[in-house]
Amino acid sequence: DVVGQVLAAGADLVLLDLNLPGVDGQYVCREVRRESDVPIIVVTSRDGQMDELLSMSFGADDFVAKPYNAPVLLARIARLLERADGSARRSAVLARGGVRLLQGLGCVDTLAFGAENPDLAPLMEAARTIDAPETQAALHEALRAGASYAKALTAILQEASGLAADLLHQPNNILAIEYLRAIRVYAPGIEPLLITRRGAGYHEASLGPLASASAIRGELAKAQPDFASLRDSLPEATYAAIRAAFPAEIASTERLFRPLLARLLTMQGRELEAIFGLQEGLANRLLAKSRQSRTLQELIAGMVTSRYPASRISRIVPHLLLGTGERTAREAAETGPLYARVLAFDEVGRELLHTVKERSTLPLITKVSTALNSRERLESDLTPLQAILALDTRATELRTLALPDHAPLAALHQTDFITSPHFIRSAHHA
Repeated sequence: DVVGQVLAAGADLVLLDLNLPGVDGQYVCREVRRESDVPIIVVTSRDGQMDELLSMSFGADDFVAKPYNAPVLLARIARLLERADGSARRSAVLARGGVRLLQGLGCVDTLAFGAENPDLAPLMEAARTIDAPETQAALHEALRAGASYAKALTAILQEASGLAADLLHQPNNILAIEYLRAIRVYAPGIEPLLITRRGAGYHEASLGPLASASAIRGELAKAQPDFASLRDSLPEATYAAIRAAFPAEIASTERLFRPLLARLLTMQGRELEAIFGLQEGLANRLLAKSRQSRTLQELIAGMVTSRYPASRISRIVPHLLLGTGERTAREAAETGPLYARVLAFDEVGRELLHTVKERSTLPLITKVSTALNSRERLESDLTPLQAILALDTRATELRTLALPDHAPLAALHQTDFITSPHFIRSAHHA
């Protein structure tokens, strides 16, 4: 049972020859992909175009014909292993984008962020060590040797700086380190301000004092939320805003399940695999699980693996519905923010906006139609700024599809083209 042996091995990556004794390698590829999202590289002497096409359609991540160049194969292995371990990379993209945006505004001198670790010093040391040339060289060699990104980086940090092994295993610490790395590169004049995470853990699912966002969202998803417990878990103003919005203006991603199924019906395989986040065999797994699921929650639960948690699978849904391509996401991450949008402001913010307009190196958008209108959004020859703004505005409209049927008509037809920034009146100005 070759397939059973591969699955039981729990490998980080599979090198698969198509010419296996007694069994066809393409069959093994297809059956492994049905049950696992482990990266698969086909390495074979069968170098015909049809062999490559079938292997990729059955879920292979890469195809290498024999005889091969060993350094090239090792580089491809390292690329897939690093790509498969995405938590640190996603945090890096988020942190770089945020820091570059703040730097572009021209008036930010401090960035506050949270972390499980109460001391800023070891986080700063981790950020410095990760970016050191010797660390990057050691990391590259470890990846070439087959280690996973997270394990290799943790071992290198421990050896180089004596940092605790669990420092990179806590989600807020990971993001904090990436903020510090981004500040070093893009905004050395911004001071980091660490806020120690208190109360519930990042993934804590139950309500209580200082509850996690996951617990709050989970409670609001219920038909009859426990508002008494929510009141005890939230700041007064936040509770009041949520209570006023419930239930008519509370979006639920579950309502996107049927639109998602309709979208899958109309997509070709290559088109599906080009969606951001759907590489590494996830496309085949998504198609298979979508035929076996009755709800979005059931679909996500069916796709979860040790490598791909529910949070990552959930993020794929809007990308699928919006058609966000891997290339688009990669270019946006490399380019950085192209504009800053004003969504809301108060009296203090009004004064700050005057400073931003004087100092910002980014266009400040208060009215979307000045940069992109609904007719232009349908065209293909958009500027880079307009292309990202088109995706931005479509995401707003996608959210309206997740609202209840009895939501106010204005909410159901909300569009950024007709919505102005919201002015927040403080109590003493009301």
